[in-house]
Amino acid sequence: MDDLFMWLIALWTFIMLGLMVIGGYFMFRKFLKRMPKGDGYSELDWQAFYIDKALPLWHDEAKSMLNELVTPVPELFRDVAKERIAGRISKIALDEGAKKITLDHIMKGYIIATPKRDHKFMKKKLNELDIDYTPYEALFEYADDEKQKFSIFEQTEKVSSRSS
Repeated sequence: MDDLFMWLIALWTFIMLGLMVIGGYFMFRKFLKRMPKGDGYSELDWQAFYIDKALPLWHDEAKSMLNELVTPVPELFRDVAKERIAGRISKIALDEGAKKITLDHIMKGYIIATPKRDHKFMKKKLNELDIDYTPYEALFEYADDEKQKFSIFEQTEKVSSRSS
């Protein structure tokens, strides 16, 4: 009986260590995003800046479309995904001098902000909403890739120069 108890304690220790490592990994990633870049601002600072600057461009229809597009994301991560996508959309719309956020801006921002591993779910959601994404097929190469980290600005600059 004592052996069983010791094994359970050892198992519990490994489970707790594993959970702490997983949590630490995600906290470290958030810490890295908060680290200032060469210009003194972090990725999250710029994301918040563009969202705030473009807030008047967002109308109810665009907000509801964004909310609908992030429904496949688990609820725990949905707010983070929404902010990330909204930051990309806002940057693109501001770069183009738009008067309001359109479906075109939403599609561009949504595609480049969605990690490549999630494209299958993204395309499924777009098909459910009867949104034709074939005109944006070339933008899938600019999507977030875990192996090649791009800044929000590098991606949106490429998209803006491509559409000009």
